Amino acid sequence: MTAKIKFLSTIVLFLPVILLAANEIYQPDRITPPDPPREFRAAWIATVGNSCWPSKPGLTTAQQKTEIIALLDRAAALKLNAVIFQVRPACDALYESKLEPWSEYLTGVQGRAPSSFYDPLAFAIAEAHKRGLELHAWFNPFRAHHFQSVSPIAASHISKTHPELVRNYGRYLWLDPGDPAVRDYSLRVVMDVVKRYDVDGIHFDDYFYPYREKNSAGTEIDFPDGATWKKFGLNSGLSRDDWRRRNVDVFMEQTYRAIKAAKPWVKFGISPFGIWRPKNPPGISGFDAYAELYADSRKWLREGWCDYLAPQLYWGISPPQTSFTTLLKWWNGENPRHRHIWPGLNSLKAGTAWPTSEIVNEIKVSRQFPDDGQVHWNISALMNNTALDAALLRDSYQQPALIPASPWLDSTPPEKPKLTVLIEKKFRLDMRWETSGGEPAWLWVLQFRTDGIWMTEILPANETDHLLENLAPDAVSIRAVDRTGNLSAPTVLSPQKFPPTQK
Repeated sequence: MTAKIKFLSTIVLFLPVILLAANEIYQPDRITPPDPPREFRAAWIATVGNSCWPSKPGLTTAQQKTEIIALLDRAAALKLNAVIFQVRPACDALYESKLEPWSEYLTGVQGRAPSSFYDPLAFAIAEAHKRGLELHAWFNPFRAHHFQSVSPIAASHISKTHPELVRNYGRYLWLDPGDPAVRDYSLRVVMDVVKRYDVDGIHFDDYFYPYREKNSAGTEIDFPDGATWKKFGLNSGLSRDDWRRRNVDVFMEQTYRAIKAAKPWVKFGISPFGIWRPKNPPGISGFDAYAELYADSRKWLREGWCDYLAPQLYWGISPPQTSFTTLLKWWNGENPRHRHIWPGLNSLKAGTAWPTSEIVNEIKVSRQFPDDGQVHWNISALMNNTALDAALLRDSYQQPALIPASPWLDSTPPEKPKLTVLIEKKFRLDMRWETSGGEPAWLWVLQFRTDGIWMTEILPANETDHLLENLAPDAVSIRAVDRTGNLSAPTVLSPQKFPPTQK
């Protein structure tokens, strides 16, 4: 694929008529280009209830593909570098699976495949990678059926094939995390995707044990795991609450280790409720996910059972009891293994409950910490809010950025690429590159310098040539990026002075 960039004619630098071969003009140079910016820039693509995609069930395959391409095009246009795509809302699949039925959000009927047939996850991965975007597959590990579902439950659903693993809880069906068979089953579903699809990450959100349901009288109902508690927890030496937390802890550690054993470069990310516990730090108040969802997300971060944590900091900067800044500082202080901390932003509030500047300012706050990054909730906010998009491009995302590297996964940079600069005619350069062997590139960082100013392009792996028109750079550089964000040394070429005899 060839990418063309045409610059304004006012930037033209006049070259003499060139008679020499291109490889005699652009020669290796020891110039060091600046490192590109590093920042995780992502958006969630929710499928539950047709929230973000598809816009409604029953669309044709062509319509579904058109919609996902529009989402990815917008992400790329805004200079995001990742999307988090919900593939398992409730023990169903938005991909071809032998373990769980097709999601009703595709065709309107659970268990019915798209017609004409395609695999939405495989399609989304391919299209994301064409645009240089990472795709993280988002799973809900224990929710088994959503109360808003309208389709009959398929015969292949876990509630039909293994009803002993499923609990009726309020308006939901839920897998019981206290049963080792449940944890094994959900892990098998996750690893099926890891092994069969070229995903860049696996992602869990804030649902572990469910948020509390109420009965018809408005009284909270406890999760119905009495039988599991008697069988697996009663003699554990733990209180019931601590036993529930340990069940989730075990699953998180199992998931992390299984992913790394299969594909070490695939990141595991978690997006817990933004407050670990009230009063942590002092002055913070709100929902207690530790006590209510049995989610000890601070422990997972401290133990290194994730590669990134995206706490849902869906509050503004100012309110002291839920201050975005205060909470983000606290999370960064609870990170002894230096995993990525990339907060979730409630971008849906921009222009409605909040001014657009609130999101821009939260991005500025996030950049005060060592590891830049944000995740927008959700991509619909970026599709339907022109003011927010304009503000992001103007104030936040002027330049493309690489995702921060994950040195605990791999710290070995790829080899320097090979670079050739061909001068086809006046004011037109054709730059071509390839790997020097070793691991394949995931991305390329192309840079060129004119009048002392460096321009940077981050290109997907399938782009290995680039036309530059109406510009004569005094240096051209190419670097390879691997799957964990390591950056190769640059290969730099610059034009030699023409021999005196040249005309």
